[in-house]
Amino acid sequence: MSAKNRADLIVKLHKALKKEFQPVVPPSNRSVMDHAIYACCLENSTPEEADESLAKLQENYFDWNEVRVTTDRELADTVKSLSDPLQAATRVKKMLYGIFETYYQFDLEFLKKENLGKAVQAFEKMVGVSPFAISYIAQHGLGGHSIPTDKAILSLMYVLGIISEDEAAKGKVPGLERAIPKAKGIEFASLVHQLAVRFHKTPFSTTVRKQILKIDSSAKERFPKRSSKKKAAPATTKTTAPKAPTGKAAAKPAAKGKAATKKAAVKVAPKKKATPAKTTKKPAAKKSAAKKAPAKKAAKKPVKKTTAKKTTKKKSK
Repeated sequence: MSAKNRADLIVKLHKALKKEFQPVVPPSNRSVMDHAIYACCLENSTPEEADESLAKLQENYFDWNEVRVTTDRELADTVKSLSDPLQAATRVKKMLYGIFETYYQFDLEFLKKENLGKAVQAFEKMVGVSPFAISYIAQHGLGGHSIPTDKAILSLMYVLGIISEDEAAKGKVPGLERAIPKAKGIEFASLVHQLAVRFHKTPFSTTVRKQILKIDSSAKERFPKRSSKKKAAPATTKTTAPKAPTGKAAAKPAAKGKAATKKAAVKVAPKKKATPAKTTKKPAAKKSAAKKAPAKKAAKKPVKKTTAKKTTKKKSK
C-alpha cells in the first residue's frame, strides 16, 4: 500500500471515531512514573479498568519498590479488573525492575528536561518493556509525538486494511505519526484505543462490527470467523465414534448399515452347521475300521497253527 492511501485511511478512521467516541485524557498532574505504570495497565484494556488498577496499586502497597518485589500472582489479584491480569502484572514488574536497574530510583521527573530520544532509548534497553508502554510514556509523560499501538490496535488496523498481516506481526503502523499531527495525537490515540479494545474483547459482537463496517465496508472479508471452531468439533466426534465397538463384527455392521448385517448373518449361519458335521463323522468311521481289522487277522492265524500240529502227531504214531 502506498503512503498516501494509508494516510487517507488513517484520516478517515479518525473522522469516523470522533462521531462514535469521546477522547479520554489522563490527569495533567500524573507523574512520569505513574504514566509508566498506567501504560502497563492500559495495554489491551479500557481506560476505566486501567484507572481502577493504578489506584489499587497505589493504595495497597507502600511504594513502587514494594510492588517490584511482590509476586506476579499477588499483583494479578490486585489488577484483576484488567483483560489479562497476570500478563499486566508481569509488565508492571518488568517496568519497575528496568527503571530501578537503569536509574536506581522511581522518580523520573528529571527526564522531562533531558533529550527525548535518549530517554526513549533508555526505556527500549529495558528488558520486557513493551513498545506500547514506551510510546505512551513518550506521548503523555515526556511530551513527544508517538502514538502507542498495542495488540488490540494492530488487529483493528489489519481488519480495516490499513496494515498488512506482516506489518501487524512486526507491531508497527508505518506513517501513523505523519498522518496524525502532534496536536491531535492524544485524541486519536484515545479514540482508536477504545474501539480496538472493544473489538479485541468481543470480536464477534454485532454492535462492534457495525461500527467497523461504517468505517470500511470491506472489513467484513477480514473479520475473524467462527467456522474454524465449528469444523474442529465434528472431527473429534468422528474419531471417537469408531472406538465404541469392540470386535471386528461390531465395527462392520455399523459402517455398512442394516442390509450388511442381514447378509453377514446369512453367510455365517451355514458355515457353523457344516463344520461340526464333517468333523464328527470322519473320525468315527476311521476309529471303527481300525478296531475291526486287527480282530479278523488275529482269528485266522491261530486256527492254522492248531491244525498243523494235530496232523503231525498222528503220522508219527
